[in-house]
Amino acid sequence: MEAKGHLIVIVAPSGTGKTSLLARLKEEIPEIVESVSWTTRPKRKGEREGVDYVFVSEEKFIQKRDGGGFLEWALVHSHYYGTPLEELRREYERGRTVLCDLDVQGRDSMKKAFPKARVIFIEPPSLADLERRLRGRGTDSEEVIALRLANAKRELESKGNCDYLIVNDNFERAYGELKEIVENMRENPEPPCKN
Repeated sequence: MEAKGHLIVIVAPSGTGKTSLLARLKEEIPEIVESVSWTTRPKRKGEREGVDYVFVSEEKFIQKRDGGGFLEWALVHSHYYGTPLEELRREYERGRTVLCDLDVQGRDSMKKAFPKARVIFIEPPSLADLERRLRGRGTDSEEVIALRLANAKRELESKGNCDYLIVNDNFERAYGELKEIVENMRENPEPPCKN
C-alpha cells in the first residue's frame, strides 16, 4: 500500500502514563486520530465506549478476528485486544496521522503490515515506580498487578526495537518530548536511521 498518512505506534507498559500523555497530545493536535482498539475487558471508571475502546463480548471479538477484521490481536491480562483493520486503513488512506496504542506483539504486526510506521516507547523511571503507579490506580487485584509487572519486564527488554524512547519520570518533560517527536514525524515521513 502506498504511504498516504502517518502511522505512529505508542508502546508502553500498563501504568506508565501513556493514556494521559496521549489525551493531551490529541487535545493539542486535533488533526491526530487514534485507532480505537476492540477489547473484551470490562470498562473502567471514566472510560467511554468508542473513544477509549470498543467494548465487546468475547464471542463478538472472536467473530471479527476469525473474519480477518483485525490487523493484530492479542490475549493480554486474560482479555482480548485487537486493532480493527478497516478503520485503520480508512484513516491512513485519507492522509491522516493515526496513533495506535499497542503492545510489543502489536507493534511487530504493525511494522510487518506498515513498514513506515514509527514506534515510540514510553517507559517508567523504574519497575518500583511502575508498581507504585499500578497500586495507586486501585483498579487491579494483586494477581493482575503481578501479571502487569511481569509483562512490563518483557516489554522493557524489547524497547530497543522502537524508533524513539521517552522516560516518563516527569509528565511535562515527557509530554514535550512526545509532542516534538510527533510533530517532526508529521513533517518528515521517513523513519529515523538506526545505529
